[in-house]
Amino acid sequence: MEKWLQELFPIYDINEEGCIVNKSGDVTVGFKLELPEIFTLSDGELETIHQYWIKAIKMLPKNTVIHKQDWFVEDQYQTERQENPTFLQNAADDYFKNRPYLSHTSYLFMTKCVSDRAISSITSNLIRPNFIPPHLLEKKEIDNFIEVCGQFKKIMQDCGYFKFHQLGTEELLSNDKKIGLFERYMFLNTDAQKLIQDIEFKDEIRIGNKQCQFYTLADAEDLPALCGSRITFDKYSTDHTKFPIGFASNLGLLLPCNHVYNQFIKIEDPQLTLKRFETKRVRMQSLSAYSRSNTINRDAINQFLNEAIGQQRLPVKAHFNIMVWADNNEELKKRKSMVATALAKIDATAKEEVWGAAQIFWSCIPGNSGNLPLNDTFDTFAEQASCFLVNETNYQSETVSTGIRFCDRFGRPVYLDLFDKPRKQGISSNMGTLVLGTSGGGKSMTVNHMLRSLYDQGAHAVVIDIGGSYRGLCELLGGYYLTYEEHDPIKFNPFYLPEGIALDTEKKESLKALLVALWKQETDYYNRSEYVALSNALQGYYDLLQKDKSIFPCFDTFYEYLQTTYVELLRSMNVKDKDFDINNFLYVLRPYYKNGEFDYLLNAKDKLDILHSRFVVVELDNIKDHPILFQVSTLLISELFISKMRKLAGTRKILCIDEAWKAITKSSMAEFLKYAFKTIRKFNGIPIVVTQELDDLISSPIIKEAIIANADIKICMDMRKFVNKFDKLQDALGMSAKGKTILLSVNKDNREIYVEVGGQMMKVVKNELSPEEYFAYTTEGKERVKVLEYAKKYNSMELGIQEMVKQSKRVEKK
Repeated sequence: MEKWLQELFPIYDINEEGCIVNKSGDVTVGFKLELPEIFTLSDGELETIHQYWIKAIKMLPKNTVIHKQDWFVEDQYQTERQENPTFLQNAADDYFKNRPYLSHTSYLFMTKCVSDRAISSITSNLIRPNFIPPHLLEKKEIDNFIEVCGQFKKIMQDCGYFKFHQLGTEELLSNDKKIGLFERYMFLNTDAQKLIQDIEFKDEIRIGNKQCQFYTLADAEDLPALCGSRITFDKYSTDHTKFPIGFASNLGLLLPCNHVYNQFIKIEDPQLTLKRFETKRVRMQSLSAYSRSNTINRDAINQFLNEAIGQQRLPVKAHFNIMVWADNNEELKKRKSMVATALAKIDATAKEEVWGAAQIFWSCIPGNSGNLPLNDTFDTFAEQASCFLVNETNYQSETVSTGIRFCDRFGRPVYLDLFDKPRKQGISSNMGTLVLGTSGGGKSMTVNHMLRSLYDQGAHAVVIDIGGSYRGLCELLGGYYLTYEEHDPIKFNPFYLPEGIALDTEKKESLKALLVALWKQETDYYNRSEYVALSNALQGYYDLLQKDKSIFPCFDTFYEYLQTTYVELLRSMNVKDKDFDINNFLYVLRPYYKNGEFDYLLNAKDKLDILHSRFVVVELDNIKDHPILFQVSTLLISELFISKMRKLAGTRKILCIDEAWKAITKSSMAEFLKYAFKTIRKFNGIPIVVTQELDDLISSPIIKEAIIANADIKICMDMRKFVNKFDKLQDALGMSAKGKTILLSVNKDNREIYVEVGGQMMKVVKNELSPEEYFAYTTEGKERVKVLEYAKKYNSMELGIQEMVKQSKRVEKK
């Protein structure tokens, strides 16, 4: 018989406090929940969450029903619109657009039933709609219940893993712009389209063209023998670690299809419940002589009563169900197999609900949980019932403008803010970053991606590299790439000042440090008079540049100024050689002047405005063992970065050192690194150090004292190579047992990396790249050479990358 939904719909009103009032007089307060991220919780954290659920449930009054409803819906990723997207941003948007993933929304409904009525499948308000005037539940009782819900919310939020947002009319009811939760549930409307559909309860539940099926955990015989706050996830476990997930996670995000997981816990009068069981125990005792099953039942009831009284357990009624839907029978059969597999993982048996499915569907309407048939529930304790609650959700994502794009472990793109949000939340105190991984593990690809993302957000980057890992990205971004080649040696010009920048004390000090380093050895004495003489020389030279604009600022013209004007000035001032030996100074620095051995080093004529160049790479591989070129280069890099750090106020600055351990171990660079890691955060700076050697971390006091201690952000690749000596690495990084478990779950083949911030935020993400990003960052020798060849051929790095993508697709098709 056909009926209008309006006649049967059990919800009466949403009152001014935002409470749902049904036609039975039950009052419900609804919340939308923010849950912790899946694959990020330890054993102890899962147990803490479990204990808080128990604590909160125990403070609820009798005749209260908790209905937790978790929606898992197949969705497609949509990219966030960006203003003036770059070549790589467009490529990534196209690559990830419409990628399928399982979205998750969690709701909690707390219902105060008007009476302790016994509802069965026959007396459900679907079959016998009744109307009890809501005023039977007095306002005082409603206010008291709202207060209880507030206390429940506070207890759960105090554990630090949940956030509650109360639902109101806007979220529950539909309007012209969006559908509400009632309509979403009744019509299983997952795509927010307004569509009225028929609901059929004959042989099966049909909503429009969707076939629905319920699988229930409503009978003690179908339940697992053991349950707890956690279960081991074998996929991410190793011989040395057991990776924990929530006990019910296999019924949530790990069940990869459209489904709604409903969790009911009803708190009855505990004294009446125990009295009922005592009566049943006596009856089973009297009948035990007639049947062994009666004896078993008697012992089970006795054990239940002993546990309830002896351990102060709260007896509750519980029911759990999974609703799946599909467009056809074949697809529905696949879903059945998925649900059976998921339940088997927690050692439970899937019961396909047939006769009572319609009543269960009806009781799952938000605000109608008081009409859950009691014949579809089982008796248990709050401790056991709360094990079946879903406590984990998808990774949270920040915006494009603040985060770096990675993917979660299911492949959905997420944006992580590693630098600003954690400091605001008090998770980290600095932005120092240590990147660690074995050769070929993806370190440079990851750092390339981070640098490009930060560059797109307006940052300046200075990279010290050994190996050429950043050449492709530098070319693409139009940055300065400084390297040494025989036909084109590395060149700097520390004397050049960009237009609008005057000689200040800091610049003068850095030039003096450079001149002293070129003039004297580290063990040589440097007196006060020499310091004054060099200061006067630099000041006089820059005064000359102001007067004569035809003079090009470089070491050559500075040297000529010393030979002529400054020599005469010293003679006129009667400066003795013991105070400042100008002849010795000119002799020692002669190799850097015209026609000298290193005349190119300090006389660059192009790539001069390094201060305002946003991406600078200094490649030191060919000069790392040269005593002069290496020393001068590292000094100039230090000066360059400090200049950026202090002069570019409000701009984010990045100093990245990739495998340049030779540079770090030099005393001058070591001191600079110590200074940078401790000071850079005050100037909105991010220091990044990349290494692959475990011994580098353990043996170097510089790294231990300066880098690790001031690097709140640690990014690690696959570390299973070190699994047998992981204790040393764990100790060096100051990593917790939780961090070790998560890190050892990293799978290099899935491009996964471990990210830790402040020792509190720990998770694994995928550094999945679009083909264009891959070829922009690639460090594989042949690929890198080809990309640069194509870029030269087409006179464009973008076109070169596009050609490489086309070539790779042709190879894949073959």
